[in-house]
Amino acid sequence: MSLKNFHIAFITICVLFTGGFAAWCLLVPGLPAMFTAMGWISASGGLLLFVYGIRFLKKAKNVIV
Repeated sequence: MSLKNFHIAFITICVLFTGGFAAWCLLVPGLPAMFTAMGWISASGGLLLFVYGIRFLKKAKNVIV
């Protein structure tokens, strides 16, 4: 596995984990307010990772594996 493919896989896994954590923090009732804040921070971080992944794919399209 090349470094480019590993980077794409790692970003994908990170986006999935941050999305899952955000969903858990925001959708489970009865959690303290700190978890709600962490959920929104995680959701925004996942969105930023997603945008970064798209930009990386566009930039790495011409890179030879």
